[in-house]
Amino acid sequence: MDVLTRIGLVELAFGAVLGWAVAATMITPQLVERAGVRKPRRILQAHLDYVIMGIILIAVGLAVPGLPTWLTVAIVIGTWLNPTLFLPLARFPRAATRTWFQALSVVSFTLTSGGLVGAAVVGLIR
Repeated sequence: MDVLTRIGLVELAFGAVLGWAVAATMITPQLVERAGVRKPRRILQAHLDYVIMGIILIAVGLAVPGLPTWLTVAIVIGTWLNPTLFLPLARFPRAATRTWFQALSVVSFTLTSGGLVGAAVVGLIR
């Protein structure tokens, strides 16, 4: 099994487990608030994005196995960083206005979109 497929399965599983935190925001919102979560919807966004990114990794790993290492690394970092960036926003909503957060967002989107375009090109020329 290709490395992207394996990592995608882990990311998909992580997203599934994060579903428990989403359930907690609905069932026991007072506990979640006591834990410092100010924007519980961000947990739902992270949950969905981890699931989506995991499926993307699995699909790319199955469709274009054996990508060059640099492309694999770019795609993996981007598809993990993207959903992870929702988590600090759950507790610190103003993080989105900070330079470090914006820079990480640009890096994440660049690695994900650039890596996936690269995977498409590799898949088309093989």
